[in-house]
Amino acid sequence: MTDDGKIEVFDALAIPPTALQQGGVEVLRAAIVNGGLHVSLRRAFDDPEAWGMLLADIARHVSRVFSNETDVEENDAIERIRGVFEAELDLPTEEGTTSPIS
Repeated sequence: MTDDGKIEVFDALAIPPTALQQGGVEVLRAAIVNGGLHVSLRRAFDDPEAWGMLLADIARHVSRVFSNETDVEENDAIERIRGVFEAELDLPTEEGTTSPIS
């Protein structure tokens, strides 16, 4: 509840239509709360390289959304994402914490 008595509501995305039709496993959920990132995830893969592919695919989807919804070109968006991604891996602005949740 907020200071003015309003109830906070989580604005969740819809489940992808193909997942609703064919099933699947959710592997990642990310939310911004008060400016901070909060994540739930499953290891999901036997090889961490699969996560590299997944993150690259997500970056491509994000760059397309920027291209469709703003004046940012898809290639520019992907390069900007890549630059900050690499910088954050090298020198994180926030380490965060990770713990199992059941």
